Amino acid sequence: MKSHLGRRPFSAMELHTLYHGYIYGDQRLPREQPKHWHFWLPLIAYYSGAYSDEIGHLQLCDIVEHQQILCFHFHTHGKIKARIVPIHQALFDAGLNEYIAAVKQQGHNRLLFDLPAKSGRYSEKVRIWFSGEGERAGYLQKCDIPNIDQLGMKTAVSSLRLNFEQQIRIYAIQAGNKDAFNYLLGFNEYELTEFSDVTTLNQICQQIRVINQHIDWHRFNQRHTI
Repeated sequence: MKSHLGRRPFSAMELHTLYHGYIYGDQRLPREQPKHWHFWLPLIAYYSGAYSDEIGHLQLCDIVEHQQILCFHFHTHGKIKARIVPIHQALFDAGLNEYIAAVKQQGHNRLLFDLPAKSGRYSEKVRIWFSGEGERAGYLQKCDIPNIDQLGMKTAVSSLRLNFEQQIRIYAIQAGNKDAFNYLLGFNEYELTEFSDVTTLNQICQQIRVINQHIDWHRFNQRHTI
């Protein structure tokens, strides 16, 4: 697994905690100002392996169909290659289609329309919300997960890409297709620009472990304040 700035993937228990936190429960915190991207970005990151800036840049036209399979088209990160990643069924189960319809109805073109950019990047806003800054607690702290563990390894929103990488490596090996692994992660080891067998990509991606079967965008909208 490729390291990223001394970061590690989340443990199974930490993932359980993150995706059973208040964002995905029934209660809204006092003074919380919920945004749709608070709900969707951690989910898309876990199930696609994309960086937060890539997810923030997604336009509705970047949700594309290949071989009758709906995919995200990521193409805005300078250090990794453009790629399509089949959309995991868990995202549809969480209400992605209904959310897309609502975004269209409101006349927006960007999927996470309420995630603001700073200096043309979306990752900074995500970092502060997810990991906190100074005295401001982030989602990690509110879920009682430390930014740095006892070994000095960090966790951040980009750790979710490492969780994706861990699982995809196993499933690609089982499928006997290392090219699929390198393509899905946007690694230069896959030299071509396209991957012709989207069905295989989908079979690999759909095996990513579902972390909370009860996550529901409508539930997020209906949460009540504690």
